[in-house]
This record gives sequence, C-alpha cells and structure tokens, in this order.
Amino acid sequence: MRKNHKAGGPRQAGFSLLELMLVIAILGLIMGAVFSQLNIAQQRLSTEEVKLDDFQQARDFVDQFFRDINQIGTPNTQIMDTTQTFTPALTTQTTYSWATNPVDGKSYINDNRFAMGLLKIAPTEIWFEGSMTGDGTVQTVIYKINGNGNCSLCMQRSQANKVSGDPLAANTDWGTEVNDVITNNTVNIFRFFQYDGTEVTFGGSNPTSYDYTTNAGALILANVKTVQINLTIRNNNVMDKQTGLPIETSFEGEVSLNNCSMAATGQNMSCQ
Repeated sequence: MRKNHKAGGPRQAGFSLLELMLVIAILGLIMGAVFSQLNIAQQRLSTEEVKLDDFQQARDFVDQFFRDINQIGTPNTQIMDTTQTFTPALTTQTTYSWATNPVDGKSYINDNRFAMGLLKIAPTEIWFEGSMTGDGTVQTVIYKINGNGNCSLCMQRSQANKVSGDPLAANTDWGTEVNDVITNNTVNIFRFFQYDGTEVTFGGSNPTSYDYTTNAGALILANVKTVQINLTIRNNNVMDKQTGLPIETSFEGEVSLNNCSMAATGQNMSCQ
C-alpha cells in the first residue's frame, strides 16, 4: 500500500477584510478623539491668552492708580508755613469757608503750589491733586470713564500740572487707558470707605458724586480712608470659542490713603 504525502509549508493565516475595516474604524475613532481634544486645548489656550493680556492691562493700570494715590495731598498747607512770604503771593479764595487753613483762616485750594487732595469722587471717576513726580510740583490727576469724550467704554487717566484757579476746571492730558470696561449700576468701579468703615453711597436720595464745592461734599472727601477699584473687561467681539460667550476678565484692588485733604478742616485726616 502506498502512502501519499502532500508537499508544502504550514498554512498561512491573515486578517480578513472585515477585521481590517474594524481596526481602521477604531483607529479613526481614537484619532478623532485626539484631534478633538487638541482643538479644545487650542481654543482654551487662545482664550487664556486673551484673559492674560486683559488681566495684565488691568493690573498695570491699577498699579499706576496705587502709585498716584500714594502721592495725594502733598505738598499741602499742613506741612508748609503759609504765614511766610511767598513770591508770587499766595492765591486765596473765600467761596468755600469750610476749606480754610486753621493756622491763618485763609483758603489756598486755588493756589497751584498746594495740593488739595481729593477733589471729586463718583462710582466711575476720581479726581485728586498731589506731586506725582515727587519734586514738589503739584499735578491734577483724573481717573474717569470716557474722560476725553471719545471712548465710552474706556477707563482713562489724565495728569496735568495744576494751574491757579478752580481745581475742577483743571487742564487735562489724557493718556493711559483700559479698553472694554464694563460699566453698570450693580458694580461700582470705585468704592470709597470712610474712617469708621462706612461706605460712601451714591444715587437714590444721595448725590451721584461728591466734590469740595459743598460743605457736605467736602466733609465726605476729607474723611475718605480707603478706595477700592474693580475693573471688569469684556469685549463682545472676542468670543470664547468653547462657550460661545464673550471673554471676561476682572481685577480688584484696595488702597488706604494718607488723606491730607484741604476740602474741610478739623476732620480726622490721617496726616494730622
């Protein structure tokens, strides 16, 4: 009996078409998920870059405000002897009796050699005088929404040398600003607190701003101890690609001031 032997190597196995299609589908799902996450990460990175730029802009602006406010009210009649002879002679005024110097009974708020301190406060603005450069020259500094009248959503800063005359008619030189600032009736950009912790309120039965031209306003100015600033930046044309909402950034700060105001005499000002 003869035995038949079949020639050839071992049987070769491979992937079927169905298996290959299944592997490709799985790889496609994995790659889709990876690219989706990369896209989300890129969108988030873009959003965070915008937030960081806005935050840095707001922080630099607030730092400038803190440096300015630390110079408020200097030099003033409490550290300079007004009984000496000045050349040219000191500029006096009699309109605001509550702003008289207790030493000689005269008011020098209109003289450009003396810094009056706080001039005006409101939820969206603050005016004050002081030597910003530290050389004794008095400047009038204003922080105000739309100070120059051409930017309704800008918090702007002006600094100009004080001229003898009505401090509220000061020269302006608008420069540094923060754009796309949110202004509404629920959050004040500036909040002011007096020595006893009482917050100065605006609107309703109260004035919308306070300045030295009334006795009541002068008393408020002379007793302000702490100023808070809250800047919220939101550009409605720059959207968060992930949420579809405008990108919003906030920065807050608080400073206690050495309030040497000449707005009213006999108050518990910290420089006395």
